[in-house]
Amino acid sequence: MIKAIFFDIDGTLLSIKTGQVPESAKKAIIMLREKGIRTFIATGRNMLQIESLPMEGIPFDGYVTLNGQICLDEKGRVLYESPIHTEDLAYMTSVFEKKEMPVIIVEKDCMYINYVDDFVRRVKEEVHAPESQIGVYQGEKVYQFIVYADEKQANQLLEQMPHCKFTRWNAFGIDMISKESGKTNGISHLLQHYGISQDEIMAFGDGDNDKEMLAFAKIGVAMGNAEEEVKQQADYITDDVEKDGVWNALSHYQIL
Repeated sequence: MIKAIFFDIDGTLLSIKTGQVPESAKKAIIMLREKGIRTFIATGRNMLQIESLPMEGIPFDGYVTLNGQICLDEKGRVLYESPIHTEDLAYMTSVFEKKEMPVIIVEKDCMYINYVDDFVRRVKEEVHAPESQIGVYQGEKVYQFIVYADEKQANQLLEQMPHCKFTRWNAFGIDMISKESGKTNGISHLLQHYGISQDEIMAFGDGDNDKEMLAFAKIGVAMGNAEEEVKQQADYITDDVEKDGVWNALSHYQIL
């Protein structure tokens, strides 16, 4: 019996094409809650970004944010956190300060970039993300670096960051997080908190950072717009987000 469902945001709940959540997905989540099934977000975004999205009125029981780096309950209280290791932090803040490439530093309650150029603006437009504010690192805990880099550059960074790994959300956008972290790790902490087992969860996703989550869940659902490698990890492939993919998958499994 499914007791909880985890949803990615971009390309899963939120259409990249329209920048909106389909009405069918909103209705589905409300109905799930009415049936006693918990609903959770599992995303690479932080709470500041989530709160800026057109998702008002959609209820969630908790949040796996920053690809599992920070997990929160429905009231925003931190249940688990995994900041970047000090050695890796020192290296990347040096890259940030020298402006060797565009880098966003993500702290618990804020995020800021070292510089913005046309390339960064173009990538952000593709995912409907607001332009980042320029900032200076002041020594706070860092939970994620968002780096605008290609595969070769990303791998070169990792050679200097033994405690980190990266997941890609765009051809030129990557999230650098702790090696032991990831959406699955964050989900595990929420399951423990709420007393739910791995065999009682379902997950929806479409991107590279969703592969482990879909394989981990009892039922992993890849959106029709998902990348092929993501679909290979899923138990079921539903329709595109704009074609009521969430609703259709829940109906297929007779959960709604």
